[in-house]
Amino acid sequence: MRSLAQLKKQQVGLRLPVYLIEQIDEFTKEYNLNRTDIIIESIKSYLEKQEAQKLYDEFDMACKELKEVLDDPKKADELQTLDELLDEL
Repeated sequence: MRSLAQLKKQQVGLRLPVYLIEQIDEFTKEYNLNRTDIIIESIKSYLEKQEAQKLYDEFDMACKELKEVLDDPKKADELQTLDELLDEL
């Protein structure tokens, strides 16, 4: 959830290619929205997708590292449980 301060809108200037403006204008007519609404939703969708991809990439890297450790018996013997790691702290 966003705070009221975060939801406050700030005007920015954008230079967009004409074809994008034309596509945005088609959506404004088709869905009865204004340019601002379409651009906001597009940016939010893009950012959510990027965050999800970042999370997926980090998870994939962690899985590869775990597989590497588990495939090496020497490293597997050195593994600790989470409780053991917390006890060390």
